[in-house]
Amino acid sequence: MSIVDPPIDSPPPVPGDTVAGTGGKYLTGQDIRTLVLAALGGALEFYDFVIFVFFTAVLSRLFFPPNMAEWLVQVQTFGIFAAGYLARPLGGIIMAHFGDVAGRKRMFTLSVFLMALPTFAIGLIPTYATVGFLAPILLLVLRILQGAAIGGEVPGAWVFVAEHVPRHRVGFAVASLTSGLTAGILLGSLVAAGMNAFYSHETIMAYAWRLPFMIGGVFGLIAVHLRRWLEETPIFEAMRRERRLAEALPLGLVLRRHSAAVLISMLSTWVLTAGVVVVILMAPTLLQTRYHLAPLTVLIASCFANVGLCLGCLVAGAAVDVIGVGITLAIGCIAMGGATWLLFDVAASAPAWLLPAYSFAGFCVGVVGAIPSVLVHRFPAAVRFSGISFSYNIAYAIFGGLTPVVVTLFMKQGVGDMPSLYVGALSIVGTLIGLGLMRRTSARAG
Repeated sequence: MSIVDPPIDSPPPVPGDTVAGTGGKYLTGQDIRTLVLAALGGALEFYDFVIFVFFTAVLSRLFFPPNMAEWLVQVQTFGIFAAGYLARPLGGIIMAHFGDVAGRKRMFTLSVFLMALPTFAIGLIPTYATVGFLAPILLLVLRILQGAAIGGEVPGAWVFVAEHVPRHRVGFAVASLTSGLTAGILLGSLVAAGMNAFYSHETIMAYAWRLPFMIGGVFGLIAVHLRRWLEETPIFEAMRRERRLAEALPLGLVLRRHSAAVLISMLSTWVLTAGVVVVILMAPTLLQTRYHLAPLTVLIASCFANVGLCLGCLVAGAAVDVIGVGITLAIGCIAMGGATWLLFDVAASAPAWLLPAYSFAGFCVGVVGAIPSVLVHRFPAAVRFSGISFSYNIAYAIFGGLTPVVVTLFMKQGVGDMPSLYVGALSIVGTLIGLGLMRRTSARAG
């Protein structure tokens, strides 16, 4: 496949297809080993990135003046959280460039190392009580460094596993990697729940909040070690041998020749952010602050939601390989919108049912496991890393980064159902994308 050839949209083999590593039907032992190591490393790195959100309420009290209005503190804390997303494009574009010209594996390993350092440093920085306004500035800088690292991790992970496995198993492979990444959120939930179970609120405020970040730094170094055992993708090795690597700037080729692919990828990423950011990352804080539910109760329910998310990703990925990405995305997005509405309705009227409602919502958000399949089939191999990284990170920076601030501000203005409305609107967008992919596949088959 040349740099200007259109990529494929469905699993059946196409002459010149370079989406997957082999043409076999089943995952080999080497494929499974690659998936396990990649997913485990991704889980540890994603833990580093998301542990921040589970301690938002604590950080907001430690890093801002005590006399500041609570809603303003929450907005500013979510703003620092968003800064990590806004920094993703820079790190992602740079790493993707070298991933397309120098190798997938190198950048896949470097991203973990660059995440471990700022995560560990967050556990060491002084608070507002010690250094005043320098405290939130330091927190902001370290969050930006985290964002730059994660910007190369997620697209690189999808490209890495997609180019290793048989073409008929790409859907499940990238979904299993996504499940591994979301397992990092589960790990964060478990750590946060354990902290609240074993430490008093006073102890957490005094020093124990630092422990999850310091542990995260250690996790990052473990992930670096794990990825030393991975091998370069067969597709990149073949392109290097045959001198088919992009000779021009990969991102320039993406912008000039694959604008439609960029648009579809960005819209799909927007749908992904709606489910993950609102239902998985924001909801624990919202359930505590708006619905006044006990922190430990919410965190336990959040753990079950993350288990549901991991399982949902695997189901979505398997469905992609069997029935196609279009129908999987369309049905899954409808379920995600309905389950999100149910979650917040239960929180307001029947909190005793929070655990099953949140678990179900997490499972339905698992439709995001189908979205990487949309992205990896949009771009040819020579510019795949750059195409996915640019589209995904720009969209996540805009939509994922600003979502917490926008949702919080609308709720402050009295739109209490804003979380459900936002996810519902993006579920409609995802359904339309799925229907569009189904129509394109049917037209090609006809």
